[in-house]
Amino acid sequence: MGELANAHWDSKLFQPLKIANGKIELKHRVVHAPLTRNRGTPLSDSTPEKPNRVWVPNEHVVDYYSQRATAGGLIISEGLPPSLEGNAMPGVPGLFRQEQAAGWKKVVDAVHAKGGYIYAQLWHSGRANIPQLTGTPIVAPSSVPWDDPDEYFPYPPPHTTAPVKLADHPPIALTHEHITRTIGDFCDAAKTAMDVGFDGVELHGGNGYLPEQFLSSNANRRTDEYGGTPEKRCKFVIDLMDGLARTVGEDNLAIRLTPFGLFNQARGEQRVETWTHLCRELKRRLPRLSYVSFVEPRYEQIFSGAEKQAFLDSWGLSRVDLSVFRGIWGDTPFFSAGGFDDGNSWGLLEAGRYDGLLYGRYFISNPDLVARLREGLPLAPYDRSTFYGPFADPVVGYTDYPAYRDGTT
Repeated sequence: MGELANAHWDSKLFQPLKIANGKIELKHRVVHAPLTRNRGTPLSDSTPEKPNRVWVPNEHVVDYYSQRATAGGLIISEGLPPSLEGNAMPGVPGLFRQEQAAGWKKVVDAVHAKGGYIYAQLWHSGRANIPQLTGTPIVAPSSVPWDDPDEYFPYPPPHTTAPVKLADHPPIALTHEHITRTIGDFCDAAKTAMDVGFDGVELHGGNGYLPEQFLSSNANRRTDEYGGTPEKRCKFVIDLMDGLARTVGEDNLAIRLTPFGLFNQARGEQRVETWTHLCRELKRRLPRLSYVSFVEPRYEQIFSGAEKQAFLDSWGLSRVDLSVFRGIWGDTPFFSAGGFDDGNSWGLLEAGRYDGLLYGRYFISNPDLVARLREGLPLAPYDRSTFYGPFADPVVGYTDYPAYRDGTT
């Protein structure tokens, strides 16, 4: 009975929300955040002479998403590379081969069978990669070496055990023709996503990956129309979103942004100026986007709260929050992620700060997270060591977390 006393049945988190310009009505606002898990299956046998570089969704991926799907709930997929060039890690199933599309169709069908909705997040690593993994040159806005000369890529090259320093493989600068081709890759993947039944597409515009590299002054040293000022640094993302909107329709399109993030050496200056211009332009050009998704300013994957606050202080942004962006986006559904749990999720939607909250780590360890939050049930702890595969047994730390009603807490 004590657990039920902590229930939150009346929270706005469990009230309906329309997205996709009204086409989709969610039954609750507990959104599954995009989570890279590296559980895909190699498409082909891998040898030192011809390493496998393509992974496809398997039955474990289907199980994972099905376990976490709820009637009227929204899931954002893990980041799906739109090309081999953007494929950032082993075990990540992309969306640029027919075999991958067939695998994702099974995932989509499983989520829909539970009454849920699922968006495909499109994700390009850009300079946060090594050529041994992709078999292609590493691309970025500018040919700038990795900022930390001693940081290693988290995975050794195929069939080796020795880690590789990111700074040892500086990227090539994207030419205009290559930019056009890259946008085409995104649009092809977006079309494929809709063809296999995804309910929409989200562009990963944060976490130091390719779109944010264009937004970041440390990675973007261009002097053409794609760089040099906050406004010009926004052009790639605006062009890309325009292309995606033409491909799938703006009401089927969303974007994720991390304007105060540090991940993958995102060290750009003029944060407020750059991201407010980007948001104003996107809102003006694409007023019917399905939703927008942000990450809390004080949340960071690799730094403590105190360390992140020190960065914000050094930028003169000690008290910054997401309210300026909330104001810009107006009636566009506005989501936030970054450390939400069963203690700090309450009252935020009622105060008008957000329209929905995204959960990541606790969705990993609680396939029934929606019910646990609503009913005031305790959350199961997660095991960080099993977040990122590949593993010999892909089930461990992936689909083996039980629901509360299965008899464990």
